[in-house]
Amino acid sequence: MNLIASSIPAFFILIGVELWVARRRGRRVTRFNDAITDLGCGISSQVVGLLFVAAKLLVYAWVFEHLRLLTLPEDSGWTLVFAIVALDFIYYWWHRLSHEVNVLWAAHVVHHQSEDYNLAVALRQAWFTGITILPFYLPLAVLGVPPVPYAIANGIVTLYQFWIHTELIGKLGPLEHVLNTPSHHRVHHAINPGYLDRNYGGIFIVWDRLFGSFAPEHEVPIYGITKPLRSLNPVWANVHHWVEIGARMRAATSWRDRLWAPLAPPAWVPAGAPPAATPEPSVAREKYDPPVSWPMKAYVGLQLVTTALGTVLVLFGYRDWSGAQLLVAVTLLVAATLAAGGLMERKRWAWPLEVSRLVLSAVAALVLWP
Repeated sequence: MNLIASSIPAFFILIGVELWVARRRGRRVTRFNDAITDLGCGISSQVVGLLFVAAKLLVYAWVFEHLRLLTLPEDSGWTLVFAIVALDFIYYWWHRLSHEVNVLWAAHVVHHQSEDYNLAVALRQAWFTGITILPFYLPLAVLGVPPVPYAIANGIVTLYQFWIHTELIGKLGPLEHVLNTPSHHRVHHAINPGYLDRNYGGIFIVWDRLFGSFAPEHEVPIYGITKPLRSLNPVWANVHHWVEIGARMRAATSWRDRLWAPLAPPAWVPAGAPPAATPEPSVAREKYDPPVSWPMKAYVGLQLVTTALGTVLVLFGYRDWSGAQLLVAVTLLVAATLAAGGLMERKRWAWPLEVSRLVLSAVAALVLWP
C-alpha cells in the first residue's frame, strides 16, 4: 500500500482546515498562486517518481537479498520501530548533506522555494530526491530490514513531516526537546542568518541537538531561498539549480573548479565569478506574487482538482498499465502543472499548451484506455 497516495484526501482536507483556522484568526498564511505551484510540484513529483519506483524497490530488494548481514523478522513491531528510528537518523544526514552538496541541493531545493509556510508547502516535493536518498537508505537493507517494513517506515517518516509545515501551531513545551515540531521546522525553512541550514531532523530533533545543527525559533522567519526562484513554473523549479551548476562549471577557469562544482556547497562559486546571493539580516523581502484574476483562479482551481484526481488514478492504477500508458499519463499530468503556472503568470505559451493538453488527454483516453 502506498501510504502517501492513500493520504492525499487527508492532505487536502487539512489544508482546508488550515485555511479556515487562519481566517478565524484573521491571518493570511496562503497565497493562491504560490499554493497552486506547491501542489503542482507535489503532483509532478509523485507521478515522475513512478518512472523510478520499480528500479528503487528492486535495488533495495537486491541488496537485502544478497548483501544483508542480518535478517530481522518482517512481521515484528520491533523491526518497524528500529526501521523508523534508523531511517530517521539516516534521513537527518541525507537532509544535512542536501544543504551542503550542490548535486543533492539541486534535487532538494524545490522544497525550499516557497516564500510562504503552510501545509501546501509540505507537498512541494522534488522529482529527484527519491533517487538521491536511496543510496543513504541501502545500509538498512544490509542490516536486514526487509523491504516491507522499510517501505512503511519511509512512509511514516515522510507523513510525519506534513503537519509541521504551518505557522498556526506555536511551541509545544517538552516535546520540543525530542520531536521535530512546527517551530523547529519553521527555522529550517527560513533564510534568516541565524536560521540558515539548521534543524534537519525528520521526526526527531535530537539528531540536530547531538550533531550541532540545532537552532531555536527566536525571531520571525523569512522563508524561501537566498536567490529567489521568482517563477510559478514547476518544471523550472526542478531544474533551475542543475542549470546553475552547469553555468558555474562553464564559468570555471580550471578543471579543478569544473570538477568541484557539482560537489561544492551551494554558495560556492568559481574563482573570479560574482559571489552567491546571501540573505539580508532579518529583512523581509517582497514576495513574487503575480496577480491572478478571479476567473483564472476558478479555472486553475478546477484544473487542479481534475489533475489531482488524475494523479490518484495513476498512483493506484499504474501497476496494470503498459510502459507507454504510464509515460503518456505522467507527461500529461506534468503538462497540466506546467500550464497552470504559465496561466497564472500570463505566459504566451500557456493557453496553447493547455488546449493541446486537453486535446491529447481526450485522444489518449480513447486510444490507450479504450
